[in-house]
Amino acid sequence: MTASGTEPAARAGTPPASQTPGQRKQRTGSSRDMAGRKREYETIYILRPDSTTDVIAQINQKIRGVIEAGGGTLLKVDNWGKRKLAYEVKKQLKGIYLFFSFLGSAGLVEEVERNLRLADSVIRYYSVKIAENVDPAARTSEFTEEAFTKAATPGPDEEEIATGQANVRSPFEEEEGAFDFEEAVFGGVDEPGRRGDG
Repeated sequence: MTASGTEPAARAGTPPASQTPGQRKQRTGSSRDMAGRKREYETIYILRPDSTTDVIAQINQKIRGVIEAGGGTLLKVDNWGKRKLAYEVKKQLKGIYLFFSFLGSAGLVEEVERNLRLADSVIRYYSVKIAENVDPAARTSEFTEEAFTKAATPGPDEEEIATGQANVRSPFEEEEGAFDFEEAVFGGVDEPGRRGDG
């Protein structure tokens, strides 16, 4: 019985009558949150190095669905490729790094991390709040469907890039018509007097 003596006391662990057992309670924001504004978050998660394109796409789609269902907005999605870990994590020495930047309300990060924790191929994740009270209309998004699809493709291993075994164009290779620093500073090869031969 409660203090009034007319209603039975609620038992510990049972949800209130207005909340069904399968329904989760929505977390409210802090008193600093302004109406109509959201928080900006970044989440990085690491997948097992042997994860296929299908597995990566499935997990990315799941996280995207959680963010959008929670009223969030994706700002950027990126696949940083396979990298060596600083220390062994779940018997893995390498992992595929994925980066998500998004806007959302309080409690969205907890739901994203809960879903990452349940995925077998995720070996580590980390989320950071970047800003509070961000106006969603003023914040530009770099998110495109093309970038989202590209994020499902695992990039080359950083060791393969360093040893030249990867099929990646070096950023130092010259493209035709590209800016040439040496030519801009020292002039063309056929200009006498510029390179000390005058």
